[in-house]
Amino acid sequence: MDELADRAAALVARHPADARLRTVGTSRAGTPLRLVSVGHGSRQALVVAGPHANEPVGGATVLRLAERVLTDPGPTLRADATWNLLLCLDPDGSRRNEGWLAGPYTLGHYFRNFFRPGFLEQPEWLPDGAARAALPETRALLALQDELRPFFQCSLHGVDVGGGFVELTRDLPGLPQRVAETAARLGIPRELGPYDSLYWPGLGPAVHRIPPPRRGDLAAAITEAAVESTWFHPHRYGTVTAIVEAPMWGVAAVEDDTAPVDADTVLRTVSHTLRHDTRYLEVALGRLRPHLARVPDADRLLAPVDDYLLVCPGLADAWDPDTDDGTARRLPPLSNAHLAALRIAGRRLALRTAGLLHQLARGAGPEAAEVLGALDRLIDEWCADYRDGCGARWIPVARQVEYQSRVALAAFELADRRTRAGSRSGESGWGAGTAVPMHRE
Repeated sequence: MDELADRAAALVARHPADARLRTVGTSRAGTPLRLVSVGHGSRQALVVAGPHANEPVGGATVLRLAERVLTDPGPTLRADATWNLLLCLDPDGSRRNEGWLAGPYTLGHYFRNFFRPGFLEQPEWLPDGAARAALPETRALLALQDELRPFFQCSLHGVDVGGGFVELTRDLPGLPQRVAETAARLGIPRELGPYDSLYWPGLGPAVHRIPPPRRGDLAAAITEAAVESTWFHPHRYGTVTAIVEAPMWGVAAVEDDTAPVDADTVLRTVSHTLRHDTRYLEVALGRLRPHLARVPDADRLLAPVDDYLLVCPGLADAWDPDTDDGTARRLPPLSNAHLAALRIAGRRLALRTAGLLHQLARGAGPEAAEVLGALDRLIDEWCADYRDGCGARWIPVARQVEYQSRVALAAFELADRRTRAGSRSGESGWGAGTAVPMHRE
C-alpha cells in the first residue's frame, strides 16, 4: 500500500498542473484513503480500487488510467471530466494479503495466504443502509459520492479463478462488444455465467445488470450481492456504476456457451462436492477452536470462515436438482459456461475457507500440527483440481491491468456518450449533479 501511494505522489509531482492528491478519509487502522484527481472538467468520474482485500489489480489499474488521461492527446478521455481515482478502499485488508502478493503466483501460495474480511467488514456493502454505515471506509466513500455526484462510477474487482465480466446498474449499449474485443486481443476468457449473477438480467455476453438493492438475510446478500450497496448509492444522481472484474487465473471453459449434454449430473456432482467439503471444513474448525486463544486477531479470520460455512449448504441445495421441492428459485437455462462457473465457485468457497483455517492453524502452534497437515493436503488436492481439472492458468499482472483499464475506459466512454445524449434530449437522470428519484429497474 505504501508503494502505491508513493507511485501516486510521484505521478502528481510530474503533472502538478493537472493532477492532485488528497486524503478523503482513514481506515479503521488509521491508514489514509488517498484520492488522485486528474483534469479540471466540470463532470465527475469516480473509480474505486481495492474494494475487496484479495483483489489487488485495481491499484495498478487506477495508476494506468491516470497516466492515460494525463497523456491523452485528444478530448476523448477527458470529455470535460475530472477523473477521481481512489487508490484503495480497504487498505487494512489488502495488507493482510501481502503474504502472496510478492509471489510466487501459484494457487497454493495464494489460497494459503488469502484474506478477505467477513461480509459485515467489506466497505462496499450497506447492510443497514447508508445512514447507519458503520465502517469509516464506507462513510468516506459515501461522502465522496455525495460530494462528486459522478455521472460515472467504476469499481475495480478481481476474479481469482475464472474469467472477466462486467456488472452494471444501467445498460451501456455497445459494452459487450467492447469487452469481447478487449478480451480477445489480450487472451482473457470472458465469464459468461458467473454464479453471483446467475439470476440477473443479461445485457450481452459477460455483461450483466445488477438488480436494485433489497433487504434480505445475510446468506442471500452474500451469494447474490443483493444488499444495499455503494454501487447504487449515487444512483439518485443519474450515475451509472460499472463493476469490472478481471481474472488472475483464467479458465477457458467459462466462455463455452454450448448446451450441456447432462446438466443435472454436473449439478449433482458440484452440489455433493460442496456439501462434502463443507462438512470436512466444519470438522477442521471444530478441532482448531480449543487452540485459537493463542492466535492473534483470530476473530478477523473466523468472521469470513463463518460466512462461508453459512452460505455453502444453501448454495449446494440451490444448485442440486434433487432438492427442488417446488418452493426454491428455479435455475435459469444453463450453458457449459454456467456449469464451469458453478464448479469453480463451489471449489473457491471451500479453498478460501481452507486457506483461512490454514492461517489459524499456523498461528495455533504445535497443538494444531495434525490439522495443519490435513489442510495442506486438502489445499494441494483442490488446487490441483483447479489447475489440471479446470485448466486454470496464471494471467500476468500487466495483462490483467491492461484488460481492466481498457474495459473501464470503454464503460466511461459509453456512459459519457449516453449522458450527453440524454442532456441534448432533455431527459432527466443522466446529467451530472442532477438529483433524481431512486430508479427501481
